[in-house]
Amino acid sequence: MKAILPVAGKGTRLRPHTHTKAKSLVRVAGKTVLEHIVERLQAIDVEEYIFITDENGQQIEEFMEKKFPGLRCSYYIQHERLGPAHAVALAGPSVNPGDDLLVVFNDTIFVTDLAAIKGLCSSADGLIYSKEVEDYQRFGVNVLSGDYIVDMVEKPDQPISRLAQVGLYYLKDGAGFINAIEETIAAGETVKGEYYLPSVFMRMIAAGHKFKAPEIDAWLDCGKPETLLETNRYLLKGRHHIHGDVKNCVLIEPVHVEAGAVITNSIIGPNVSVAAGSEIESSVISDSIINADNKVSHLILNHSLLGDAVSLIGSPRRMNIGDHSHIYMEQ
Repeated sequence: MKAILPVAGKGTRLRPHTHTKAKSLVRVAGKTVLEHIVERLQAIDVEEYIFITDENGQQIEEFMEKKFPGLRCSYYIQHERLGPAHAVALAGPSVNPGDDLLVVFNDTIFVTDLAAIKGLCSSADGLIYSKEVEDYQRFGVNVLSGDYIVDMVEKPDQPISRLAQVGLYYLKDGAGFINAIEETIAAGETVKGEYYLPSVFMRMIAAGHKFKAPEIDAWLDCGKPETLLETNRYLLKGRHHIHGDVKNCVLIEPVHVEAGAVITNSIIGPNVSVAAGSEIESSVISDSIINADNKVSHLILNHSLLGDAVSLIGSPRRMNIGDHSHIYMEQ
């Protein structure tokens, strides 16, 4: 099996955190999004990891060489923003007849048993992983007849289906899938000037291919600051790890402190991850992600996301307040 990971894209919804780094290198629960994804792929036998990058591709290469030096990786640059299907098609030179493919988009950390792929796909040509959602109007959804997908509807007005596509796909015939994308591009089947995978899958379904829509256990969105914090909370459940230097602190589980972080005289947690090199003193922090090499002092932070090398210094207050006073200190 080969895995295609499209990691191009500006990550505009995560700005300013993606001004200087690829969006897949944003951290959550002590690891980058990409690290979470690649670790999940270790459950299956992936022969080659094929990355579709943009001008930040060197960052991805350096990260993979450092964190996963034993993995075979290939890199292709998407110079034109022509959509996700176009990005996947760029992997074509690495896909040979007989290859099966797993396509993983990097806005999402998934929780599912990838080892079950072969069994799930025994009577189908591919899997389009899904998750039942209440706000189906925000997503492209799979419409089923029995076990198989018969239609895909983008942001339906009516609840024709609540099975949202989550950006995780398995194809038995990888070369045939790449050919179908190329046919879709040749036919000019775009939405607002970009090529999307639902058009490719509907072309394949019309040609007689069968796709199932297995549900994943959890769909963890990392595309926006608020959803990144939600994912941080989910991934920290049951993970109270203190590897750094923590002195005279109250820790409210779960908290993840990396080796090389220093925290003194503070209240930390719940749901806080602190990266290496950060120093926190005399602060109260909850539901937050504190990235590498930060300096935080005399502050109260909640639902906060700090990038790398941030210096955030407050100051203690001195007060002389009489009886029966009402003090409101707005942030």
